Amino acid sequence: MAKQSWKPGNMLYPIPAVLVSCKGADGEENILTVGWAGTINTNPPMLSISVRPERHSYELIRSSKEFVVNLATKDMAWATDYCGVVSGRDVDKFAKCGFNKQKADVVSCPMIAESPVNIECRVTEEKKLGSHSMFIAKVVAVHADETYMDAKGKFSLASANPIVYCHGEYFALGAKIGRFGYSVRKNKKSKKRRSKR
Repeated sequence: MAKQSWKPGNMLYPIPAVLVSCKGADGEENILTVGWAGTINTNPPMLSISVRPERHSYELIRSSKEFVVNLATKDMAWATDYCGVVSGRDVDKFAKCGFNKQKADVVSCPMIAESPVNIECRVTEEKKLGSHSMFIAKVVAVHADETYMDAKGKFSLASANPIVYCHGEYFALGAKIGRFGYSVRKNKKSKKRRSKR
């Protein structure tokens, strides 16, 4: 199979497109779209976001050392793109996108009420990497919208239609093709057939 060789670059796609809400030490609030975000530790729960220092939200996060990661859905796709290309220096993104602010439990920045999952974070470290600075943060609270709870109380994020970003384009998730561990899980039907022999 023929493949082209390209110069080094970020091609780790798809990635979650998340909306990060923040509030500076001076009380100014903003939302920015972040593509470079990810889970980095389980215990304690930690994640990271990488932000360009020239972004308006960079100084807000740096001054308060707090932010909220709000997962984005298909219905929030337009706003997700908008918050990534328009500066909070020029516009109130909460108002422009029609988002409602919801008080967080631990951090001072607001959550986006329309998001199915809000992850409150406190920065523990900043790493200057070059084009971006990475904020390493401890998760201090998580909120899940009860709309997506089933009859047994299980949360179904897939039913919220989360979106991903892939090389300049946004996509909704497709059909489920398996679940964690399915590659090694024994088929219950074949197991029953064997037991009857």
